[in-house]
Amino acid sequence: MPSFENTVGTLSLPLIPLGGIVAFPDLPFYLEVSDSASLAAVAAAGEGEGLVFLVSLREPTEKEYKTDDFCTVGTLAKLNDVQKTDDGVRMTLGGLVRAELTEIEKSGNAYSARVIPHPEESDGFSRNLREEALLREGKRALAEMVKFMPALPDGMAAKANRIESVGGFADFVGANFLVRFEDKQTVLEQFDPAERLECAVTLIREETELLMCEMSIHKEVRARLSQNQREYYLREQIRVIEEELGEDGDSEIDEYERRIKEAKLPEETEKKLLKENERMAKTPFGSAEASVLRNYLDACLDLPWNKKTTDTPDLAKAKKILETDHDGLDKVKERILEFLAVKKLNPELRHQIICLVGPPGVGKTSVAMSIARAMGRKYVRVSLGGVRDEADIRGHRKTYLGAMPGRIIAALTQAEVANPLILLDEIDKMTHDAHGDPSSALLEVLDSEQNKAFRDHFIEVPFDLSDCLFIATANTLEGVPRPLIDRMEVIELHTYTKNEKMSIAKHHLVGKQRERHGLSAAQLRIADGAIAAIIDDYTREAGVRNLERKIAEICRKAARRIAEGEAEKVTVNAKNLADFLGPAKHFAEKIASRDLVGVVNGLAFTEAGGDMLRVEALVMPGDGKVELTGSLGDVMKESAHIAVSYIRAHASELKVPQDFHKNTDIHIHFPEGAVPKDGPSAGAAMVTALVSALSGVPVRHDLAMTGEVTLTGNVLAIGGLREKTMAAVTAGVKTVLIPADNMRDLVDIDAGARAALDIKPCSSVDEVLSLALVGKRTARPALTTRPLSHIGVGAAGGRDGV
Repeated sequence: MPSFENTVGTLSLPLIPLGGIVAFPDLPFYLEVSDSASLAAVAAAGEGEGLVFLVSLREPTEKEYKTDDFCTVGTLAKLNDVQKTDDGVRMTLGGLVRAELTEIEKSGNAYSARVIPHPEESDGFSRNLREEALLREGKRALAEMVKFMPALPDGMAAKANRIESVGGFADFVGANFLVRFEDKQTVLEQFDPAERLECAVTLIREETELLMCEMSIHKEVRARLSQNQREYYLREQIRVIEEELGEDGDSEIDEYERRIKEAKLPEETEKKLLKENERMAKTPFGSAEASVLRNYLDACLDLPWNKKTTDTPDLAKAKKILETDHDGLDKVKERILEFLAVKKLNPELRHQIICLVGPPGVGKTSVAMSIARAMGRKYVRVSLGGVRDEADIRGHRKTYLGAMPGRIIAALTQAEVANPLILLDEIDKMTHDAHGDPSSALLEVLDSEQNKAFRDHFIEVPFDLSDCLFIATANTLEGVPRPLIDRMEVIELHTYTKNEKMSIAKHHLVGKQRERHGLSAAQLRIADGAIAAIIDDYTREAGVRNLERKIAEICRKAARRIAEGEAEKVTVNAKNLADFLGPAKHFAEKIASRDLVGVVNGLAFTEAGGDMLRVEALVMPGDGKVELTGSLGDVMKESAHIAVSYIRAHASELKVPQDFHKNTDIHIHFPEGAVPKDGPSAGAAMVTALVSALSGVPVRHDLAMTGEVTLTGNVLAIGGLREKTMAAVTAGVKTVLIPADNMRDLVDIDAGARAALDIKPCSSVDEVLSLALVGKRTARPALTTRPLSHIGVGAAGGRDGV
């Protein structure tokens, strides 16, 4: 036998990869191989000294081997016997020493390994106290483990007990008693004999605990099997008795078979269900598998495979329904009528996916219900808020405990037709975790080219979703994956104007709440002035939810007065509204009564709609510091610095002190400091306010402005123009300055706002200043004593979408 005790450096040996098994030194090893790499290694070893390197793969692979594919430690072995078989060779090897793998090389089909041998000195009977204790503990642990291994070959445990070598005992245990590959490899990788035995003892204890647990489970399973066998025997007796009495014992199986054949299912689906029905016939009635198969067949047969409703071809009727149910929403109505018109001309049209995006309460969900009614389709809602598991969309495999179909298939079962209108509500509220991303699962559902063969994990057969009309809703598209947005046609629902809210309240909300509270029109009358006051003073929202709540509150108080006999009928107007709702909750911002130095009215776009927002700035002697307060975001702070830089660069043209940045401090403050504010559209207002403060020229009090400013003095387009102009009208503004590029958006603003406002387009800061400032600008001396003015600057609060 070769000796490696004096070996220095590395050896190059033929490599035989092992899959899921481990070879140990000083122990025989039997192996049968048929792959080209192993056969080439055996041939190469036969031409030399018969030495090979046996090392285990970390994971099985069919690709070309790399060094990282193998464990770091293997065994040098000698070929003792090689016999040819039909498709390979069978060999007997003797393990020699551990070796550490450093690199592999390939030549033709053969792999060779460069290894560092780690020979081990025989400890014989000379052991220290710790090694002696470890050996005894190992033999005790092994004896306890053997009690739970009835299939152990005869004499194996006795042979282990006769081993007195510390390292040899550990290797013998690893080779013959440990079960898991990882445990065997862990023992092999320990070069120190004492550490190896300590590791082996730990693994023996863990394996013993596992065997004890398995034994306990095995006893429980056998007990349950005995009970199941008894139940099966009794049921077979019942079946025989039923047959003797002329009764049909297979009525359930026959019933499922009849339903499957009568359902006129697609060929693939019918074949699958018949196969599952045959499986159930061979399964004991009360078994868990029979229950799973029964639930599966019920879920599949409850689906509306061939049931469909017919779309309403009457466009005039559909238009009337949409107009009756909703005020405004012209773009949505127009898009639905266009869809119905095309569908009438081309019934085979594959449906587009519509996504309604808008603030809460503007009618996204209710308009979907109206669309279903206008088209004559069944309506079903799928709430996606908080969904974080892909299985919620695709379902769970039916083998799992408590498995069920996904929400799409469940919605079709609920609708009982194959072409309903499915509302995917709150699509922007989905999230994801380790169980998958539900938005990715929706990609197939919302793709008209793919959803004709949608496979739910529970159903396992394709279902055609191409006849369904999907409408999604979202408050914002932020956070919605881009590929999902690309599959949908996005229609934005804007904030309701005051006139639209008045119309909705009069035509829908008041009557709805009167009926809900048991009141008639004669018993409760709410004047238009009261509704207008509720909108202005008690609610501040984009939609009408809070408006409906306030109307409901009035109805409750009126119902109590009538029920208690206090009054026979109740009339609510602007004067007595506070008796029902208490003092006003909101106060609209109004313009100042006169022109002031630096007072600039800015226009803001918030989640609740438009608003007018002032900003106060103070100039004082100092060293050029700029202070910004009022919960401002980074974009708004940058806009303030751009305003200061522009004024410094054009100080002489703007008639402001040339050295104001050296001896003047500027403090800009946005009121309502608890409300976060951000966005670039305050730039024009800040430039105007600072120029006014530094030059002493007042700003028109009946004028408001919005627009982003660049360092070169250009005024760029902004978002939310519709809401901002509505806020300007409410505040009493007469003139509004907007970026010239926003003139194309005037078609979208409220007609009442267009009529009430003098809208001026501006493309540069000079145009803004010429329209906003009153009088002629003159350069003011540098500040030396006290602040010149206490001024206000308008700005956009919140994100304005530019």
